[in-house]
Amino acid sequence: MGLFSSNYESAGPGIAKNAPKKTGIALFFDIFFRKFWLMIGLNILFFIFTLPLWATLPVMYYVSNEKVSLALVVLLLVVFAVNLGPAIAGISKVIRLFLLGRHSFIVRDFFKGYKQNFGKACVIGILDIIAALSAYAGYNVYPGMAEVYDTKIFYVPLVITFSVAIVILMMNYYIFLMMTATDLSIKNLIKNSFALAFVSLKQNIITTIALAVMLVLYGLLFIYLMPLFMLMIPLFSVVPMWFVVSFNSYPVIQKYVITPFYESRGEINPELTDGSEDIEEETLFEDMGGKEKPIEKPVEKRRKGKGRHIS
Repeated sequence: MGLFSSNYESAGPGIAKNAPKKTGIALFFDIFFRKFWLMIGLNILFFIFTLPLWATLPVMYYVSNEKVSLALVVLLLVVFAVNLGPAIAGISKVIRLFLLGRHSFIVRDFFKGYKQNFGKACVIGILDIIAALSAYAGYNVYPGMAEVYDTKIFYVPLVITFSVAIVILMMNYYIFLMMTATDLSIKNLIKNSFALAFVSLKQNIITTIALAVMLVLYGLLFIYLMPLFMLMIPLFSVVPMWFVVSFNSYPVIQKYVITPFYESRGEINPELTDGSEDIEEETLFEDMGGKEKPIEKPVEKRRKGKGRHIS
């Protein structure tokens, strides 16, 4: 059926069962647009679980008592730190199902990913926050020390700090996805993520550039279209970025972690098949997708006679 065709009542030939599967950028946009509204719902869920971070701003602004304000801010930041990792695990589980072409109830699967990985995800999330704060502190401290002591030697630890921060960032492309797909311990999750940060360096650089472009776009919205930016924060901010990360990174996890596990057991990775290769059955009905002849709408004959014919 053609969406912009005048003959919208005629059926097309259908979709062939063995039609070539989409890959690359075509597959990316296919999944993105098919799951667009689900991703909005998923972003709202993530926003709710990270709401304590945003709540610190009105607390600092409206609570006049400094001690009470400080206590509330610290409490909110602790809640945020505890929830950040599990919330990322929740969206990772749902997006992984998107990539595998499996149906997902976003609320149920989000909470499943959140609860099943709470302990490990909480530890990783807190470590990420510590790493981010350390990088921020290095950015503010080392240049100042270099200026005070009039020596560039302090730029060496600054470069080391940022190098470590970039490696940790790339490790995060894998660790939460791997967490939701496997039963690996924290030690092995960190070990594998560290290895994949270097093994798939080209892929990681592409992912980082894509995230940087998205952050620049968000920054432009913040500067020039503040109302739209404020609307996008709860609706469509983190999940699109994490979808980009997952789309680029999960095939790497399949290649280097999941598939080798099944091969060591003499099995085929079930994520790469639909199960139809294992059992060959005699079928009573053949899938005719792509083989049917289009059904054309019959042309009505106009009646002969005087007067105007209105159809």
